[in-house]
Amino acid sequence: MSNDNTKARYQARARILKALAHPSRLLMVDELSRRELSVAQLTELVGADISTVSKHLSVLKGAGLVEGHKQGNQVIYRLRTPCVMDFFGCLEDILQANLQAHLEVVK
Repeated sequence: MSNDNTKARYQARARILKALAHPSRLLMVDELSRRELSVAQLTELVGADISTVSKHLSVLKGAGLVEGHKQGNQVIYRLRTPCVMDFFGCLEDILQANLQAHLEVVK
C-alpha cells in the first residue's frame, strides 16, 4: 500500500472515531444497535432538541455508521454497521482494565 493510501486510510478512520466522540452519539449508536428509532424517539432518549439530534445523526450518517429511511412523515434510523458494537466491547475492556489498574494503585 502506498504512503498516500495509508495516510488516506488513517484519515478515514479518524473521521469515524470523531463521529463517535460524543456521549450523545455513543448513546444513539448503542440504542440503534438494539432497534430502529425515529428522530423523535432519539430526541427523547438523548434529552436534546430535535435540531441538535439531527446534527448528531448527520455526523453519524456522514461517517457511514447509521442510515435513515422515510416512513410516513418520520425518518427512521438504524445502525448501518453493527460491527461497531465490537469496538464498543473493546472500549469496555479498556475501561475495565483502567479501573483495575486504578484500584491496584489505590491499594
